[in-house]
Amino acid sequence: MTHLIDQLKYRYKKASIVEKLIYINVAVFFLGYLFNTVAFLIDSKSNFVFDWFALPAQFDQIIYRPWSIITYAFLHASLWHILSNLLILFYIGNLFLDYFTQKQFINYYFLGALFGGAIFLLSFNLFPALQHSNSVLVGASAAVTSIFVGIATYMPQYEIKIRFIGFVKLWTLAAVWIGLDLIQIPAGNAGGHIAHLGGALIGFILTTQLQKGNSFLDAINKIFTAKKQKPLRTVYKNKAKTKPVANTQSNQKKIDEILDKISKSGYETLTKEEKAFLFKSGKS
Repeated sequence: MTHLIDQLKYRYKKASIVEKLIYINVAVFFLGYLFNTVAFLIDSKSNFVFDWFALPAQFDQIIYRPWSIITYAFLHASLWHILSNLLILFYIGNLFLDYFTQKQFINYYFLGALFGGAIFLLSFNLFPALQHSNSVLVGASAAVTSIFVGIATYMPQYEIKIRFIGFVKLWTLAAVWIGLDLIQIPAGNAGGHIAHLGGALIGFILTTQLQKGNSFLDAINKIFTAKKQKPLRTVYKNKAKTKPVANTQSNQKKIDEILDKISKSGYETLTKEEKAFLFKSGKS
């Protein structure tokens, strides 16, 4: 048993961030159903894990368990629920890591869960059809959707081969994913579908801001560090001799080198000068 535990620890330590999140979700899934079995045997209708870590729809309930705005994303209602989420997380998550860093992956994942949970809460307290509901939210779908829409926004023309269908562009898959959530809100599980849309929105915002050279994550860091820095556009202010960044052969070579660096290591690995140059080139 000790040898098995040591092997599991070693595999977890060597795993990528995608694999680690999958392991955590699976472990929490089995833990939740273990408590469910215990509750059944002692004839209790309460399940400790779901009662304290799922996200309730009412604000007066979340006051007593504020952590549930994040922890709900590690709970799943059924075997199919967790399998579908983790299969998509595995394939899309690894594709995401081909173009972004592991730190960015974590940011997208947890901000997707947080924003999805926030949209769920607001919807159930604003829309008349959803008010006075005792619904709770569980599942990693909002976090997974943030990753999915984030990478689809970054490289919409990328094609994925689907069996029996053929090659389908990433933006098409993301559009179908979001469309299905929209039309299924009245059919049932409204909270889950609404949370997915929240995750999709934050994934889209993060990537579009990143592409503009004005990363949403950078903005958050500046707020908390309270450092006074000049806006990105003032970098090239020079009253003496200011030349626009022309699309010359040398500049194009530099652009290609920067884009190659992004594809290998992610946008956040660029220096301030490289970010500024890429932003100025896009505006010229």
